[in-house]
Amino acid sequence: MDLNLSILLFSAISFIFYGITSFFSKRMLSEYARWGYKNQRILLGCLQLLGGVGLLVGIINSTLLIVASFLLTFMMITAVFVRIKIKDNIIQMSPAILYTVLNFIILYNSLA
Repeated sequence: MDLNLSILLFSAISFIFYGITSFFSKRMLSEYARWGYKNQRILLGCLQLLGGVGLLVGIINSTLLIVASFLLTFMMITAVFVRIKIKDNIIQMSPAILYTVLNFIILYNSLA
């Protein structure tokens, strides 16, 4: 398996997992409240699920891969700014930064 596919699968599975936990996890409920997005938790969870599935389907549909990776990159850039706004430290921001970079790599490679 090549590195690009590994990154794609890691990101897709992560977003699917986080999307699902957004619906059921008490920990995630408290995190969304801390971020100031408690009322948007279900919507954001659905978008994470759709993004993860979009990456997987994007393996066979390049247009969908471009769209999904772009939107997930944008979502994670927004997450980094939210974390800055609420004054999280760099360790707390690191997952958002990591997923921003990973999805940008997917986007960049899908455009090449």
